[in-house]
Amino acid sequence: MTLEELISNCKKQDLKAQEELYKKFSGILFAVCLKYSPNYHEAEDNLQDAFLTIFQRIEQFKGKGSFEGWMKRVTINTVLQKYRKKKIFHLSNEEQIEQEEVVEVENNQVPLDFLLKIVQELPNRYRLVFTMYVLDDYSHKEIADSVGISVGTSKSNLARARGILKIKIEDYYKVKLKN
Repeated sequence: MTLEELISNCKKQDLKAQEELYKKFSGILFAVCLKYSPNYHEAEDNLQDAFLTIFQRIEQFKGKGSFEGWMKRVTINTVLQKYRKKKIFHLSNEEQIEQEEVVEVENNQVPLDFLLKIVQELPNRYRLVFTMYVLDDYSHKEIADSVGISVGTSKSNLARARGILKIKIEDYYKVKLKN
């Protein structure tokens, strides 16, 4: 079945088509959920919520642009909506925004699993802003609008996330150099 047929059948509430769509895209969308979730279990819950939203709103996809891109956007918005309800974001004094931290890694490589682990360990508000800005190329204005915070708070949360990650990466290299 082609993607167009799958979409068409999902719009008709065809359970087999929904199952096939889930199997085809769950891995990709789970990776998106992992980026925005504090742990594996919550990412699984977020994936299920995202697919429920996708199936409820699939009529809104008009065939313009990438269907996968549309599903990723729905997934991100579903997860963000969940966190907005939890009110995990705090306002900050925009005048005290730290300079962007730059971590220079000389010819050394940090394992991907370590990077994913330390990003997931960030406090929710920092992880979401970091993920949106660094990994998904949102602007601070887009983040602010999506999450319901000011641009300054977005910038501040990003700077704090980078600061935490910098310390953890430096600690990783200190341990690595000792061994």
